[in-house]
Amino acid sequence: MNSTFLKLNKQPLLLALFSVLLYWAFAYSLVRTDYVKLIGLYVALFVLFYRLVSVFKDNIKLLTYLAFGFRVIFVLAIPNLSQDFYRFIWDGRMILAGFNPYLFTPESFINSEQLPVAQAETLYAGMGVLNGSHFTNYPPINQLCFFIAALFSGKSILGSVVVFKLLIITADFGTFFYGSKLLKRLNIPVCNIFWYILNPFIIIELTGNLHFEGVMIFFLIWSLYLLHCGKWQFAAVVLALSISVKLIPLIFLPLFFKWFLLNTDDSATKKPNWLNGFWKLTSFYSIVLITTLLLFLPFLSEAFFRNYAKTVGLWFQNFEFNASLYYIAREIGYTFRGYNEIGIIGKVTPVLVILFILIVTFFRKNKTMVELISAMLLVLSFYYFTATTIHPWYVATLLILSVFTKYKFPLVWSFVIILSYLAYVNVDKADKSENLWVIAIEYIVVYAVFIWEVFLKKDIKKLKAT
Repeated sequence: MNSTFLKLNKQPLLLALFSVLLYWAFAYSLVRTDYVKLIGLYVALFVLFYRLVSVFKDNIKLLTYLAFGFRVIFVLAIPNLSQDFYRFIWDGRMILAGFNPYLFTPESFINSEQLPVAQAETLYAGMGVLNGSHFTNYPPINQLCFFIAALFSGKSILGSVVVFKLLIITADFGTFFYGSKLLKRLNIPVCNIFWYILNPFIIIELTGNLHFEGVMIFFLIWSLYLLHCGKWQFAAVVLALSISVKLIPLIFLPLFFKWFLLNTDDSATKKPNWLNGFWKLTSFYSIVLITTLLLFLPFLSEAFFRNYAKTVGLWFQNFEFNASLYYIAREIGYTFRGYNEIGIIGKVTPVLVILFILIVTFFRKNKTMVELISAMLLVLSFYYFTATTIHPWYVATLLILSVFTKYKFPLVWSFVIILSYLAYVNVDKADKSENLWVIAIEYIVVYAVFIWEVFLKKDIKKLKAT
């Protein structure tokens, strides 16, 4: 019987075994600066992942076991591609010690030789001077996750890491559960969820490197599921939870305008009741806003608003990493100004993003859930295309949204995003600037697929039809 089982399941078992070995090597024997090994492991894992989903898409149980089995491999591994988790641990232990993490920088305690948390010097060294010199910008539900880790492991870095990973894996279970249910309701193949949940990019960046986009995405997908079920009040509360993990879902709020106005029908005429729809819309916004404010309430003070605004502003006015259109605009600006381009462009791009959001809000239908999610995907893509800083894990939100749409460019981006880790090939040299050729390769691929899917594919189909 065992030999029969092996014969029938030889291919998935081999693919799974190779994946396990590669994930183990990635988690426990990879050094970030070993670029050849980094790229080699990632490409091999992506090929295996693509093969698994393509061939066994009808075997939901198998793919589910693999998705969460691969995550277990990372549970005891210290993140090797990101150092942000040191700040997460610091913030959680600050709350446990009775401090408001939004009011103090780690650097201020280190300089004054006051060490409010266990392993303070190790945590500060791990997070780096840049992170340690700024106030925290992580919203309250994110801080709750940090606090839970401090509560269960207040003196062990590895213990805190394990708690973080268990929280993120639990959130992935939630995303899988509600994502699958939403796909069924939309008559979209459930196997689409595995382009997200089994993707090595998601496993490595979220479970492996401890980025809480996974928790934010869980609440976002849960909220969209509830909205599709007609439970819009509960959906508003859950959306506020998503915002309170990462602020990025705020960008989606205007897009609900057409959803409520076009989906609220008059019981007699069966036509859209704009007045009732507008009331639901404003109520939805009010619930989101009030819930978010209540979650921030324990931390609010005048200093909080000052520090938080200052920290969030850094992403628009100071930081540059793995950008695309911004780098082109910066080079153009250098030709006739020559300095401080981020200070100028960083003020213009938010205006462009807002204008694009308004166009998508009022000039797209956005009545069905697929139309609404597609609008979210396009808006967030435009924001990322114009942003000054794009860390790899940002693409996770695009990837989950694409699962419910016809677009595949986020899946392609989740593959080529590994090139962003090659950006600092001069890290040990005097010139520590990014390698723009590497970034160019990444974005040429992404934009090529994006332009094909959004602009050219439809026109070519129309030409063939005529």
